Amino acid sequence: MRHLDIAVVGGGLLGSAFAYGLSSHGVQVGLIDEGDNAIRTARGNFGLVWVQGKGRGMPEYARWTLASARAWADFSAQLGEETGTATGYHQPGGFFVAISKDEFNHNLKLLEQLRKEAGADGYEYEVVENPALREHLPGIGPEVPGATYCRHDGHANPLQLLRALQEGFERNGGSYIPRSHISEIRPLAVGGFEIFSGDRLVTGCEKLVIAAGHGGADLGRQLGMDIPIHPVQGQVVVTERSPAHLAYPTNYVRKTDEGYFMLGPSARDTGFDLETETTTLRDIVRQCSKAFPYLRELRIQRSWAALRIMTPDGFPVYAQSRDFPGAFSFSCHSGVTLAALHAREVPQWVLAGEIPSAHRCFGLERFDVSA
Repeated sequence: MRHLDIAVVGGGLLGSAFAYGLSSHGVQVGLIDEGDNAIRTARGNFGLVWVQGKGRGMPEYARWTLASARAWADFSAQLGEETGTATGYHQPGGFFVAISKDEFNHNLKLLEQLRKEAGADGYEYEVVENPALREHLPGIGPEVPGATYCRHDGHANPLQLLRALQEGFERNGGSYIPRSHISEIRPLAVGGFEIFSGDRLVTGCEKLVIAAGHGGADLGRQLGMDIPIHPVQGQVVVTERSPAHLAYPTNYVRKTDEGYFMLGPSARDTGFDLETETTTLRDIVRQCSKAFPYLRELRIQRSWAALRIMTPDGFPVYAQSRDFPGAFSFSCHSGVTLAALHAREVPQWVLAGEIPSAHRCFGLERFDVSA
């Protein structure tokens, strides 16, 4: 058994970003991954690096999201140079499309509230109404009243991002520990932790990062952290390849580098059920083809469902155990958007042994639970 400086439990987008960032600081880091049986949120991620509409009621989250979006280009380029794996990142800006006047008015009110909450920091967006919108999004539906545009928005390939993070981690000398479903974490009297998969001791470590997605709730409780997360199912529809051009990602549709259209979004409370549901798929296709009628000419190639990590207020949870301060737990549903900061800034918190006061707004104290 190898004793690690830091163990990261969870091999998804969050855990891989933390492990990659930590491993670049010359410490011994282990990334413990359950394997293909894990509930991979990255499988169903729409791939947006998105700023618009995020942070209502918490300006700190709006600033955090914007900071990550601004760091993404350099972050993606660095990953590509180190690993040879491109993340598929593009930042042409993005359009937040509304398919009805009620939705358009709702979106405008939301963004205006965000602008007011931002105060001197500002909140950037432009309103583009139809028919002027057609200049940017050819083929937009005639019933679409308009959209808002933000130059900071973009998109990437979530699975390529996951691959690049893990390749970068291994190039940095990190230890990948697969096929390990972690069931127990034992704090040691002399400091540090032992991590078990059933009766098997997987590793020991001085510091611990829990980024185990839906498994993080149980592991957090073992260390005095009550992490209030629950699953929300999202379904994704992918069309056949098409020569049709879509230069910007939108909230409903984006086009991949391979030529496919990805359609969404959806949100259902199904517990841990990963089965697709035909009514939801129908609604996704209807709303997206209303936004872009030319999609009706394309065949559906595949569809699937995945489970997002959701908190009561929709914002991330970044927690540190009071009883065992060497243990941290991180949960959020914006693993692509926040990847740049998760790989660059958050590892510095773990190394320093403390979450900075400016980011404690993301802690457990905001909930009526044990911190």
